[in-house]
Amino acid sequence: MEKRLFLLDGMALAYRAHFAFIVRPIRTSKGVNTSALFGFASTILDLVEREKPTHMAVVFDTDAPTERHRVFPAYKANRDEMPEDLAAALPHLRRFAVAFGLPAIAMDGYEADDVIGTLARQAEAEGFETWMVTPDKDYGQLVTERSRIYKPGTKGDAPERLGVAEVLERWQIRRVEQVIDMLGLIGDATDNIPGVPGVGPKTAQKLIEEFDTLENALARAGEIKGKLGPKLLEFREQALLSKRLATIDRAVPVVLEPEALALGRPRTEELRALLAEFEFRSLAQRALGSAAALASSVVAPASGTQGELFATSAAEPTAVEGSATVSAGPPPGDQLELGVAKRHRTIAEVAHDYTHVHDEAGRAVLAAKLAGLEAFCFDTETDGLEPRHARLVGLSFAWKDHEACFVRLPEDPGAATAALEVFRPVFENPAIEKAGHNLKFDLAVLRAAGIRVAGPFFDTMLAHTLVDPDQRHGMDYLAEVLLDYTPIPISSLIGDGSAAPQTPVSQVDPEALATYAAEDADVTWQLRRVLAPMLAERGQERVFREVEMPLLPVLVDMEHEGIALDTAVLGGIGEHLAAQAGVLEQRVFELVGRPFNLASPKQLGEILFDELKIAEKPKKTRTGQYATNEQTLLQLAGLHPVVQTILDHREVVKLKNTYVDALPSQVDTATGRVHTHFSQLRTATGRLASDNPNLQNIPIRSAQGREIRRAFVARGPEWALLSADYSQIELRIIAALSQDPGMLEAFAAGQDIHTATAARVYGVAEGDVTREMRARAKMVNFGIPYGISAFGLAQRLGCSRTEATELIDGYFRQFAGIRGFIDATLESCRRLGYVETVTGRRRYLPDINSGNGATRSGAERNAINTPIQGSAADMIKIAMSLIHADLAREGLRSRLLLQVHDELLFDLFRPEEETLRTIVETRMKTALPLRVPMHVEIGIGSNWLEAH
Repeated sequence: MEKRLFLLDGMALAYRAHFAFIVRPIRTSKGVNTSALFGFASTILDLVEREKPTHMAVVFDTDAPTERHRVFPAYKANRDEMPEDLAAALPHLRRFAVAFGLPAIAMDGYEADDVIGTLARQAEAEGFETWMVTPDKDYGQLVTERSRIYKPGTKGDAPERLGVAEVLERWQIRRVEQVIDMLGLIGDATDNIPGVPGVGPKTAQKLIEEFDTLENALARAGEIKGKLGPKLLEFREQALLSKRLATIDRAVPVVLEPEALALGRPRTEELRALLAEFEFRSLAQRALGSAAALASSVVAPASGTQGELFATSAAEPTAVEGSATVSAGPPPGDQLELGVAKRHRTIAEVAHDYTHVHDEAGRAVLAAKLAGLEAFCFDTETDGLEPRHARLVGLSFAWKDHEACFVRLPEDPGAATAALEVFRPVFENPAIEKAGHNLKFDLAVLRAAGIRVAGPFFDTMLAHTLVDPDQRHGMDYLAEVLLDYTPIPISSLIGDGSAAPQTPVSQVDPEALATYAAEDADVTWQLRRVLAPMLAERGQERVFREVEMPLLPVLVDMEHEGIALDTAVLGGIGEHLAAQAGVLEQRVFELVGRPFNLASPKQLGEILFDELKIAEKPKKTRTGQYATNEQTLLQLAGLHPVVQTILDHREVVKLKNTYVDALPSQVDTATGRVHTHFSQLRTATGRLASDNPNLQNIPIRSAQGREIRRAFVARGPEWALLSADYSQIELRIIAALSQDPGMLEAFAAGQDIHTATAARVYGVAEGDVTREMRARAKMVNFGIPYGISAFGLAQRLGCSRTEATELIDGYFRQFAGIRGFIDATLESCRRLGYVETVTGRRRYLPDINSGNGATRSGAERNAINTPIQGSAADMIKIAMSLIHADLAREGLRSRLLLQVHDELLFDLFRPEEETLRTIVETRMKTALPLRVPMHVEIGIGSNWLEAH
């Protein structure tokens, strides 16, 4: 058997895993961020299961300085402080390594890549095939025919394997040794290796192609024309230092001992305890199963067992074994016993009763049975993911644990419609609760088939999102976590799409599909049983029952309706924007003095900061280029007229590319309308999100952005669009939550809140408030409750920080109730770990007690924002459900089409104008009663712009 050694760069893998989940971190029920640990453990399991290594070890960095720090104290000095969550996870990485039976190696004075490079070189001499497991590109210099890079995949992607050919192709060089020559020229922003300023990968590649080495290029710099030659001479020493810093040391005083690195028996008791400690239920079956397999197949090395192999001094060790601290593992029988006690059962291990219904008599019997139930779960099987166009292949039902049935519909469309018709009375019966996972899809499929499913509903995906918002919510994941059960993967029926196209569901073996579909319904029914009490325990029943579940049929109808788009109007807007973009581009060139590629961040950065020298200390990205993103440019807008011109150009180009050019392709050819999709709980505050296409992000602050709304039009000649918009909803909610007398009084009296605020803060009568005073008061009203600082307010108002501080202090003197609300909210969040909206919707903020000031401040802003914005989201969701029900009860032809932030947009059948106005205004004002009156602004027009 070939000897296969896998050497893992522990720190690099931990960083990669932590930031892979940065948007939605993996946390325990106590809020501990375990993203790095989860990714690290998953990588080990993937390697063991996929690659069958014979030898394996994890190598870690230490805190001790290295030779690189001695020769260049600024080495890695630019790195941001390690995130607290990641720092807290690092000690547990070693625990996981040892529990998996892997040596954990570290040596003071050397980095992990030095140790790995040395061990790989020695392993090659011993006949090993070595894989260096890392996402770090610098390892390319170590690659040979026997030592290669293994870059684990992310989010389900296949791993990447880099041998000599791949490294040469990636770097565009002839020999792998030239990787360090390249790094000497371009540097490495991640490690603060400077390189030669202004030399990027393409220039470096040409130099190395011509001169072979960095030293040769420097020696012949006088022959190089233009600015590059003098620059190489000027930064000669810096380039040589950079190459030295980038060179991985392959002469570390460590000696390969194959027996010490042989894949050993996992310490299953420790592994099991770790999996439980960090709540890695989804990994438990894999991990303990792998432990059992290894325990039965691995022969422990004669010289000892695997443990932590840490060298505390670079001068002492001469061999890994000599520096090892070893501890005996559990007896062999332990792993075998624990491996048999599986964490997750499968369908083969659980008694179940699944039936397959495929004839008229069976359908009738089933429909009669469902009609007598108080609740049942159902799921649809389709041959596509677009509900309006997917063919409905079958339905599955469950109403008892481990019992379910699948109804296969005929292939003939007419016969399928007739077969489905027998279930219409059941689906439309409001006395029966319907459960499902991601119910909106199933309801939309039936809506397209002409059946409007009546609530009440129980969506297990949405229930779990409310119960545990920071975790994943897929059915398979929930089954493993909550039921200790692993469902049949869909890939086993249709394939994963990697080697061949997936098989359509309609062509899957009928019995296999029936079992799979019935299991889905059965598992979802069981999840409903588990999640129902959890909703009560977490205080989420009201949000679930009164806000989210009634909204399901509303969103289904909105997505089904779509909205009409006038592509001719949009085309005219596109022509205008294209012309405007050309004018702005020429203006940029005039201000700069020459044309350049305006779309190139590199060229733009060099012009702004090297040539125009707009900023003294310009920001740089991780790749070492100047930062030219929108946020950076906004901060520099007042320093040179070209910056604002660039921002204007970007806005015009974005409008054209993102909306004007893209929207026509989103028109459904069957309906001639644009059908967006709404997500109920994608945002932390509960606000609806729109995608495919996103109609909520069409800019409305600029005239060009608002103009795009002109292309969204009414259904026909007898129709118009009606827009209903909450006025200052968040300020009104702030007043209600804070109970501030001044704000309550202003809203109760129908005063202009910004004028009233200005009068109080500046100590003048309302009639004496100037336009500037009101504008500043408006900025304070919207900014302070969300944690805006004096610095931020000064930037927005264009005033001094002193003046901004005085404005903030004056605001809180006049509105002390708001200060009290903020303080009380933060205190409660620090104590409980979460904040709540008026309806009780929770947002967990584990960083509220962070020792890192920036991290803590972000959590504090979210703590204040969420009760306000989340309550606004709850209010408009409730209003939507009430209005939708009223439209159906009154038999109106008018329809709700879109929800955009605080606005609802309707297709108004003109004869129903008075009725619709009354319904909409009444329901929006009274949806969530508070001590502050809600104000709704209504507009009507032939297009969205006119209506708003």
